[in-house]
Amino acid sequence: MAAAPFSWINPEPHGIHIAPADCWVDPSRPVDKALVTHGHADHARGGHGQTVATPETLAIMELRYATRDGATPVEYGETIRLPGGVDATYIPAGHVLGSAQILLEHAGERVIVTGDYKRRHDPTCPPFEATPCDIFITEATFGLPVFCHPPIEEEMQKLLERLAAHPDRCVLVGAYALGKAQRVIAELRRAGHTDPIYLHGAMEKMCRLYEEHGVDLGELRLVSDADKDEMRGHIVVCPPGALNDRWSRRLPDPITAMASGWMRIRQRARQRNVELPLVISDHADWGELTRTIEEVDASENWITHGREDALLRWCQLHQRRARALALVGYEDEDD
Repeated sequence: MAAAPFSWINPEPHGIHIAPADCWVDPSRPVDKALVTHGHADHARGGHGQTVATPETLAIMELRYATRDGATPVEYGETIRLPGGVDATYIPAGHVLGSAQILLEHAGERVIVTGDYKRRHDPTCPPFEATPCDIFITEATFGLPVFCHPPIEEEMQKLLERLAAHPDRCVLVGAYALGKAQRVIAELRRAGHTDPIYLHGAMEKMCRLYEEHGVDLGELRLVSDADKDEMRGHIVVCPPGALNDRWSRRLPDPITAMASGWMRIRQRARQRNVELPLVISDHADWGELTRTIEEVDASENWITHGREDALLRWCQLHQRRARALALVGYEDEDD
């Protein structure tokens, strides 16, 4: 008896299991063989017997989780053969450095697992590539119509105008340490800001890793190496958790800013005592999620990691087959 269509790919609570190859995509617990889309902690972890990912993601995982043994690099566009006759191809996702969608092919059927992705330009990573498939497994972090991210150029202008208006202060930008911080710095450079940018110590190693992979971040200095007056009129980047920490007392009357898609929600900005909310996201917004589903034009869409219900309803209203997945271990980060 022939196997049912797509019976070889099984969403489980702890990840997506590829049955013929007995391997997992982005598992939230240690497994013998993992295919990893990118380096954020809700998708990547240590402890796997073998980890298959892009070279950039493997470098990030080694830095963050001390994973080295069993690392198997796959370049963008490269196809590898897994056990059981499954082919896996890594395709740019546009989320952060090294991020990839994974195209899985078996018995003439094509499935894409997006991991996290965005559709906006990002000078720190290759852009998302829409790829035809039969089943499209998409994230839905910002899967509500209220989420419509503004052009990043507007947010950079807001930041630089606030900095210019207060030359005796600094602007302290909270940004997630992997991806968001480097993108903000690179976009400031693209906007013509050439002054030194100061870093919280927790940011240094990841920024250096980006530079080692060809991302130009300009002159970076550590806050710990500077005195207070030296940082007046400059931008300082720190993890979100340090915005209102005792660490910030060493800065010259900081204006607190935060770069996150969640800054669209005013209550989130108030909760963090953010004076300058910057709506900058490394995820697709509502319009980009729905446009991507239309472009990929899969026979079926599986929705996970966020506001699944709204996107599921949109698919139903547009006569597109869809289902919501219940994966554990996927948390909202300070995007």
